[in-house]
Amino acid sequence: MIGKVEKAMRYAHEPDRVTFSSFGASFAGDNGTHTVTLDADRWHCDCHLFETAGGCTHTLAMQKMLDPMLTDAARETPLYHHVEASEEEAVPA
Repeated sequence: MIGKVEKAMRYAHEPDRVTFSSFGASFAGDNGTHTVTLDADRWHCDCHLFETAGGCTHTLAMQKMLDPMLTDAARETPLYHHVEASEEEAVPA
């Protein structure tokens, strides 16, 4: 049994072994708690910004936290792509 626990601990430090296909979470934002979901590589949040922009700070934070465990498609949203492009532009060549 000790070997299984050690193996589990090793796996826990290798998040690239896991790929999320769907999940739901409660996200405690500054202005209230929101429900964030991922299903078939599509994000959804019940906040107002998500409805108007197709992404929000809640989904962006989840993408950042779960990045190694997301498919390429789940890493992409209009808001997330914009942030990545801005970071690249900020780095001098």
